[in-house]
Formats: sequence, C-alpha cells, structure tokens
Amino acid sequence: MAPDSPLCRIVTGVAKSDNSKTDSPSGDAEGSVVPEVMGEEIPVVLNDEATEQVTQPSKLIRIATMVRTMLDEVRRAPLDDAGRRALREIHERSLRELQGVLSPDLQEELAKMVLPFTSETPSESELRVAQAQLVGWLEGLFHGIQASLFTQQAVAQQQLEEMRNPRGLEMGMQPGSGPSPGNQPNEAYPPGAYL
Repeated sequence: MAPDSPLCRIVTGVAKSDNSKTDSPSGDAEGSVVPEVMGEEIPVVLNDEATEQVTQPSKLIRIATMVRTMLDEVRRAPLDDAGRRALREIHERSLRELQGVLSPDLQEELAKMVLPFTSETPSESELRVAQAQLVGWLEGLFHGIQASLFTQQAVAQQQLEEMRNPRGLEMGMQPGSGPSPGNQPNEAYPPGAYL
C-alpha cells in the first residue's frame, strides 16, 4: 500500500479521540466537526467509531505497508533458515506493534484471527499464509474505516444541506424571498389545478 493510495489518505484523516462524550441532550460529542456557513457555526454530530478504533493511523499504515512488502518478498524469492527466522520475528513484532495502536475490541479480534507459529523456523508456506492473513485483516480494517468515514461525510453533508435549505422554504425560492404581498397564491386554486 503506497503512502499516496486512497486508503492511506482516508485513514490518515482519522483523528485521535479521547473517547469521552458529553451527555448533552443534543448528543454532541467532544471534537465534533463544526463547519462554518455564512458566518454561522453549525454543529455536525459524527459517529466517532473510526477514531475510537485506531489511535495512531499513520503507524498503522506504516506497519501495513511493511507487512505487505514482506509478503511480496516471501513470494519472490526462497528464504533460507535464517531468513525465515528473521521474518517470523518481524511478523511477531508487527503484531505486537499493531496491538498498541488498536482499540481493545480490535486487539481481541486480531488475537483470535492470528495463529502462532508452531516451530522456531516456520516454512515458507507457513510464513506466506501468516503474512497473507495479516494483510487481509488489515485491508478489511481499512475498508471498515473507509466505509465509516464515507458514512460520516454523507451525514455531515446532509446536515449542511439541511442548514442551507430549511424545510420551510419552497423548492426554487431563495431564502428571504417568499411570496410578496401583491403576488399571493390563490388559496382556492392550489398549484397544479388546471381545471
């Protein structure tokens, strides 16, 4: 995964979260996005699920890129015993580092998914399977974060549109340009009644 890939750009947009939320009636969360429109502040309440899942997105991306590169290396060239032992150690260290940037529920999920090596020097096929499994899990995590961010963006955009076009305005009318006193619609004949 290249640092300029869409997944990297999306994941790096995830901010740290202190995981604290207020219990206000509006449901606002600390650190919620507040866009400004025409000088007004409009609170946008977003789901902080993606920010709670990964505490250090740039570190996660670096580890994922390294794991993907290691998998490609294992596929390209045969490894001797020393290379397989080194790759095993790097794989296990990568797992420990991942544990440090993931939320407790993701740590538990990762621990359930990844099986430990059975020997000191795993075979090339064992290494390939372990690396491919980890790469697949990380890609699934990135897709989950991406979907969460797209959902948050859609909610924010919808809230912004609602603030720009309040429900009281008719379609096609500019704010503040309601019917003028000499141009009142005839109540006896609603719009669209031609007969």
